[in-house]
Amino acid sequence: MPRSRPSLPTLPFVALALWALLAASYPVAGQARPPAGAGDASLVPVAALAEVGSATVQALRPFTVDDALRVRTVAIADATDDARWIAATVSTARSRMDTDHFRFGDPTYIGPSLTELMVVDAETGESRTLFDGRPVNVQGLSWSPGGDRLAFRRYADGMVLLEVWERTTGRVQTVRLRPARELAWGGPLAWLPDGSGVVVGIRAEGWAREARAAYVAMEFGPVVVQDASEPFLAWDAVRNRASLMELAVVSLTEGSLRVVAPEAGYQDVRVAPDGSHITYTVATPQKTSYQRGSGTEFAYYRQGLEEGAEPVEILEKGERRLRPVFSPDGASFVYADRGNVFLKGLDADSARNLTEEHRTPLSETDSTRRSFSLERWHPAGNGLLLRAQDGYYTLEEDGAPELVWPFPGETRKEWAEGPRLSIAQWTEDGRYLYAGRSAREKWERGLVRFDLERKQEEVLVLDSDLYRSWTVAEDGSRIVYRRSDGDRPDEIWVAGNDFNSPRAVTDMNPWLSEVALSQSRLVSYLDVDGKELYGVLHLPPGYQEGTPLPLVAEIYEQFFDNGYHFGAQILAAQGWMVLRPSVNLEMGFPGEGWTKGVTTAINSLMDKGMVDGRRLGVHGTSYGGYATNLLITQTDRFAAAINISGKVNIISFLGDSEKITTRNYNAAEESQDRIGATLWEQPHKYLAHSAVLFADRIETPLLLLTGRGDWNVPDTNTREMYYALRRLGKEVVWVNYMQAGHGAGRAGTEEDFRDHWQRIVEWYDNHFQRALEKEEGG
Repeated sequence: MPRSRPSLPTLPFVALALWALLAASYPVAGQARPPAGAGDASLVPVAALAEVGSATVQALRPFTVDDALRVRTVAIADATDDARWIAATVSTARSRMDTDHFRFGDPTYIGPSLTELMVVDAETGESRTLFDGRPVNVQGLSWSPGGDRLAFRRYADGMVLLEVWERTTGRVQTVRLRPARELAWGGPLAWLPDGSGVVVGIRAEGWAREARAAYVAMEFGPVVVQDASEPFLAWDAVRNRASLMELAVVSLTEGSLRVVAPEAGYQDVRVAPDGSHITYTVATPQKTSYQRGSGTEFAYYRQGLEEGAEPVEILEKGERRLRPVFSPDGASFVYADRGNVFLKGLDADSARNLTEEHRTPLSETDSTRRSFSLERWHPAGNGLLLRAQDGYYTLEEDGAPELVWPFPGETRKEWAEGPRLSIAQWTEDGRYLYAGRSAREKWERGLVRFDLERKQEEVLVLDSDLYRSWTVAEDGSRIVYRRSDGDRPDEIWVAGNDFNSPRAVTDMNPWLSEVALSQSRLVSYLDVDGKELYGVLHLPPGYQEGTPLPLVAEIYEQFFDNGYHFGAQILAAQGWMVLRPSVNLEMGFPGEGWTKGVTTAINSLMDKGMVDGRRLGVHGTSYGGYATNLLITQTDRFAAAINISGKVNIISFLGDSEKITTRNYNAAEESQDRIGATLWEQPHKYLAHSAVLFADRIETPLLLLTGRGDWNVPDTNTREMYYALRRLGKEVVWVNYMQAGHGAGRAGTEEDFRDHWQRIVEWYDNHFQRALEKEEGG
């Protein structure tokens, strides 16, 4: 029988004046927001906040695993052109539980992704839930041209349904396809301009039967033969079937269906503004490729919607993926390629390079050529907005690019170090650009507006809060966005065109006002090489400045922005600091990065008297688990470590994840793993980055958490570390969740989720206590 497990240890924290102050500074739905630019709270010392002694002291309870499961996270799925009607989804940590991870690679499998579906009226703040608030599996949410209907796909009872919600009646109608066909999950869903129908992807007759048979043959045999003379690895051949579909026009009143394009791998399906034709890209895999950007042919077509119309090629096909952006009238399109921007009419024979003659050196002292990328069309279709290294440019068809919004600075280095900008809207009158903005060296985030007539930037909101999903009405009259104080989950907010009268229109977790949450802080430090890096530090509730506490580091690659993070909340509720430090990973020598960066980040906090160096923990998931195992082969300063779904042998990993075929080769040679060469070109680097080969150096107690159904980093790879450490007589525990996937217990059942966090907290708690006892015992 399984042994009984004690409840998750928690500490009875009492909220100090700090928490009353923070709660008061973050209004709920219907309350006014503090003035824009009121100050950067992320830079205010906790001690200064604690000086507010007159605030009402409230007793708040600690954050628990139950809370992590309960928190509801809202996202904006689509909004009408005037940004009044918002289609939103609400998910929880339970949304993807009970996924059958063993069916990864089965083109016919649709896993759970359950969300509540709601519609919010940004004008009144009222919201309506669909399906009586019951979580459903939906995707492809799209408002009709007039904004009175919302179309989407829903998966229920083994079928993909086409459904439409009508705003006037509040009812959901299921469109019965005639003749009956299977909708393609993940396919297009594009409205006809008159709202009479939609263009969708449907499966060809016999697709499900053939796709399932191919999967079963690979998964269960009884005999599987793989031959290198075939163009595809066998699992590539199976998985490629998932993208195949036909395109069809469906009448929403009658459900009648008419196929307009044969089976292929369709992408970027778009209906012309006049409804006469569609345009699309066809991606056709040619072979399994080991190099990024090769092995697939892309072709670009215009397809008339009249009976018997044949597709017309609008761009030359090739392996280079281009992304045509069509003019508002649909008569022409532009695309960017290798620093240039090209224009082509639908009926033109060739494209015209609009920028080549203007790609001049950036300055008299910098011979680097100006490189242009495409942002968007002018709303009237008579110009373009481009981006280059030094700023935003406008370009008319027969003119030269004009620098209208220069980035601060005079050099490439200064331009690159300036605030990040992301265009959210070019208003229909052509006058204003709205852009999300965030600083690179502090938490200063918000929205700015640039007046193209006056050549003037205006800050609408800029503070330490976290803003996402900027959605601006076409006329600029309304702004919809998600906002968080950086520690609580996002809410949807609405503001006027000048960011006047901002207000929350959702309040997903009112009960969190009774819970003590951690406070995040941006920290900076120098790594061993002297490079300035940033990390996110979560302070436990009620933290007193200068008090040394245990610290748990969650490691991966780069961290900067904060935001609700239930894992950090669970750990901070134990009275521990949680640090997510950034590291500088060098191609060819990535393994050094964590030693150089994680350790110095911790040292910087210890120097401030914030961290008890005897009680340090470190963990990571996936690439972060891999990093954790490498790190503890190079230092023994941690009292405990946890590898969650991370590889330990990069050599065997090359072929371990057979369902994702060549991904692991590419990761090592070109991308995340950063080895920068093949195994046969530089085998010593693969050896140096396989922690299992240095298991004899590990002195840190190690907990390994894996999922049996992990198709990304198979449990068998992590298992190698367990067997090695056991053979060497080291302290190691391996927990394999037999129904879980990548992420171990977090990617399993609810019972797995609870067990996962229970074990993590107990592992750290036990070893932190042992570290103290060891010191006291001499």
